[in-house]
Amino acid sequence: MAFSTVSKKNGRTYYLHSRQQTLRGGQTVTLYYFASEAGAGAMESLPEGYAVTENDRTGLPLLKKNK
Repeated sequence: MAFSTVSKKNGRTYYLHSRQQTLRGGQTVTLYYFASEAGAGAMESLPEGYAVTENDRTGLPLLKKNK
């Protein structure tokens, strides 16, 4: 089962995904994003050191690093 969160503003469910992206300099980074449907790249759990917050204006979930 993919990690999901429900928006407090609009009540929609969003699923956490990740993918690897290679930058122009050759460095590879992991991108995390939320989608309305679980698809390829859906993650089972929240990555260590991150927390889910929500954009107050749009209600979209955001992934932020813990301090």
